[in-house]
Amino acid sequence: MLQALETVWAPRVLTLVRIVAALIFMEHGTQKLLGFPPSPNPGPALFSFYGYQGMIELIGGVLLVLGLFTRPVAFILAGDMAVAYWMGHFAGGRNPGFFPILNGGDAAILYCFIFFYMAFAGGGAWSLDRLIWKKD
Repeated sequence: MLQALETVWAPRVLTLVRIVAALIFMEHGTQKLLGFPPSPNPGPALFSFYGYQGMIELIGGVLLVLGLFTRPVAFILAGDMAVAYWMGHFAGGRNPGFFPILNGGDAAILYCFIFFYMAFAGGGAWSLDRLIWKKD
C-alpha cells in the first residue's frame, strides 16, 4: 500500500500541487497586466519593475500549468519570490519587518519553497516535460 502511494500517487499529487499553485500564482500576473480580476490599484506600466514582475508571473504561471520547462521555470520563480519577499515585504510594504504574518509576505515564502521543491522534483506525472522528453 505504501509503495503504491509513493510510486503511483505521489507524482500525480505533485502534478495537482503544480497546477493549483501555478494557477493562483498566474492570477497575480493577470491582475497586474490584464486587469483581471479587477483591482483597486491601477495596473503598472508594462516596462516598469512591477510590469516585469507581472510578465514573470503570467508567463511562468502558464509554463508551470502546462508542466513545460518545469525545473528551470520553477527555479527562476523561486528566486523571484525570494526577492519579492526581501524587497517587497521584509524591507518595505505595509509593515516592514521580520515576521511574515505581519509584513504580508507569507504567500511569497510559500511560493518560493513550493517552486524550489518543483525545481528538484519536476512536473509530476502529467506534464508536457514528461510527454515530450519522457521524463520530468
